[in-house]
Amino acid sequence: MSNQLNFKELNFKLAVINELMYVQEVLQPKLDVYEFIEKKRNLTSSEAYDIIEEEGYEVIPEVLEYFKTLEITSKMVESIEELNMDGGDEIYGQIIPFWDGEDEEFDINSANDALLLPNLKSITLFCSENESLLEEFEALGIEADWL
Repeated sequence: MSNQLNFKELNFKLAVINELMYVQEVLQPKLDVYEFIEKKRNLTSSEAYDIIEEEGYEVIPEVLEYFKTLEITSKMVESIEELNMDGGDEIYGQIIPFWDGEDEEFDINSANDALLLPNLKSITLFCSENESLLEEFEALGIEADWL
């Protein structure tokens, strides 16, 4: 039986969800912000589009909450050998549809959650103020580099 993983850092969990949902496509259904907001707020597709156009420059709270509470199990992450964060990753466009990737919104600040991924061998991270972050990952035997 797989155990639900308890991520300490949301941004690390988001990188894992992106890998599982949008890269490997094993975590289904894929969240689409337009459909999600349409259903969540009981709108027409046209109304949902207008809402995203208006609110899409900031975090859309319902989407972030969905990802926060999404269950990830130890079995799900067995296939993850690398995480390659990129500003164009689909998950970030679901949370902030018009995010430009120019801020620290999704930076990972600690390597601690890497212990939840037993097969993780490498990670590419958004550049961070935390200079020692690469060393933290490397101390865990994970090759790490800045994007």
